[in-house]
Amino acid sequence: MKTKLMTAALTLVVMASVSACGSKTEEAPAKASVQPSAAAAATPKAEPATPVKLRIAWWGAQERHDATQKALTQYTALHPNVTFESEFSGWDGYFDKLGVQFAAKNAPDIIQMDAAYLNEYVGRNLVADLASINVADMDKALIESGKVNGKLFAMPLGTAALGMAYDKTVIEKLGLKAPAWDWTWDDYYKFGQDAKAKLGKDKYVFVDQSSDLVDYTAYQLSRGKGQSFTDNKLSIDKDTWITYMNKQSEMRKAGIVTPADITVTDKELDPKMDSVVNGTALARHIFSNQVGAINGLKPDSFGFTTLPKATQTGGWLKPGMFWSVNAGSKQQEEAKKFVDWFINDQEAGKTLSLTRGIPGNAKIVTTLAPNFSASDKTSVDFINKVGPAAQKFVAEPQGWGNFKKDYKTIVEKVMFDKATADQAYEELMKKAKEYDTAVKK
Repeated sequence: MKTKLMTAALTLVVMASVSACGSKTEEAPAKASVQPSAAAAATPKAEPATPVKLRIAWWGAQERHDATQKALTQYTALHPNVTFESEFSGWDGYFDKLGVQFAAKNAPDIIQMDAAYLNEYVGRNLVADLASINVADMDKALIESGKVNGKLFAMPLGTAALGMAYDKTVIEKLGLKAPAWDWTWDDYYKFGQDAKAKLGKDKYVFVDQSSDLVDYTAYQLSRGKGQSFTDNKLSIDKDTWITYMNKQSEMRKAGIVTPADITVTDKELDPKMDSVVNGTALARHIFSNQVGAINGLKPDSFGFTTLPKATQTGGWLKPGMFWSVNAGSKQQEEAKKFVDWFINDQEAGKTLSLTRGIPGNAKIVTTLAPNFSASDKTSVDFINKVGPAAQKFVAEPQGWGNFKKDYKTIVEKVMFDKATADQAYEELMKKAKEYDTAVKK
């Protein structure tokens, strides 16, 4: 129900904002007349003289890094005593590093959080309650996604939809028909065969992302077999999983998906190592909040579509990411003031745009809409295409934060022909029992 409300509310905001681009739109007030949140409004006059350094960590591509750094500079201009020490990287290894930092009691004050890890971090009392932050203009259902047991521990920064990006320039050269927004798995497999026949050797149609639990979850959902997690336990349907993995192996042998040695070196949104960006493959899964990033790496090259469907759709809307505040930070209140500013300030909204998804603050979206770039409009279109039939988003339960890594390791054995799909499934179930046992302790 929560996801349906979020979908409906977000679609209304996005559609209203985009339609306003073609009509008379109320201009955002000048900065001096913007009414900030209560905490932000009080800050300029009540600014303490004591210097404050906030460590802040996030993952993302260059577009997000640049926008975030600019926003930090803006905040320091407003609050000269507050400076930042930034720690940014790609997704790979981000939570591994964060885990080490928390274990050493040396984690940043503000951390970008993912829904897959939120329950885990709250359960270990690592992140602070954000109840003091003004969320009056935020989508209420979206705010609920950052709550655990009724308390807000993660501030959602935007909404994203799961779909696919493909190199439209190569598809046009090959004389192929681009994937439709509502394509099916049968369409997907046929497209793979047709494209491979024209691509030839050493070029592939899809990046093999079968070791990412996200991809399999979308497949299982589309087959009407439910989520990968149900009632805080792994809920992978055996027959569906084995069928999916065997089909992936079949495509791997046919050269339709990338071979194992290329797959394990692929780095999403890396200028050199992303297999779609460097021309090794035609398509990969992507979230709508990554549209601007991939377009920036290879301008005017990409088209976008939904994930394939079967008896139903497999895609979902999810909070793109969150800000959480380290519960052990000595600068908690200053960190919360920054988060408040980040989600509510109009100038911050303009700087950050859609780099973390469609903002949850309706006033920010309305301000941004008249100046949406082509990539922004594509991101909005992405949301509107996926939204109406979106599946419910389910985050990993507490205690399962590292399961995706184990899943990846096990599936890579299938990729390298070190295990059959049946053997890998049995190993997966043994690993799941280990997690169940650990959670119950």
